[in-house]
Amino acid sequence: MSEISFSKEDKARLVGILQDYLRDELDLDLGRFEAEFFLDHLATHLGPIFYNKGLLDAQALLQKHMDSYNDDLYSLEKG
Repeated sequence: MSEISFSKEDKARLVGILQDYLRDELDLDLGRFEAEFFLDHLATHLGPIFYNKGLLDAQALLQKHMDSYNDDLYSLEKG
């Protein structure tokens, strides 16, 4: 898996979300620089977990559709 990275726009938006949350919920004011480091830390350590969960969900959905296609093909067999 490649490193998780964000566009400048997405990173700025995510940093703002983190800053707002930390200020509103924990009464903690982080500057942009510190919030970017925190975001990088979260992306490095939590990102792969969310990424892998997304892959598992996609795999399960694909398997469900493949099972349905197999059933449809089986129903086409001549007796």
